Amino acid sequence: MRKTCKIIVQVLFLFIISWIMNRFADWLHLPIPGSILGLITLFLLLQFKVLPRKYVEEGSEWLIATMLLFFIPPTVGIISYRQLIMDDGFRIALVIGVGTIIVMVWSGLLAQWIARRKGGSRV
Repeated sequence: MRKTCKIIVQVLFLFIISWIMNRFADWLHLPIPGSILGLITLFLLLQFKVLPRKYVEEGSEWLIATMLLFFIPPTVGIISYRQLIMDDGFRIALVIGVGTIIVMVWSGLLAQWIARRKGGSRV
């Protein structure tokens, strides 16, 4: 019971950080999502030892352990589009694959261009 309460409090703490940073990003009209700002804030708090790791460790381990549950509903939702998958599944997979390759290539080229522009070596 004590461990369960500890996990609930830690997950609630992580949620509050995310919520605050979402409000902060909205308030300043930042192009960066508040959840990313929350991750950066949490990282900095942990890195500079402002927040001891033990205060978020069990809650974050529980979130990682249950993360798979958050991917099941979209996967199950595909079942309702069975005919679409049967008819156009290959084309959908091809578009996803080609799109992924294009993004990977352009990301690599952009990273190399930025590195050369800053005078660094190849990435």
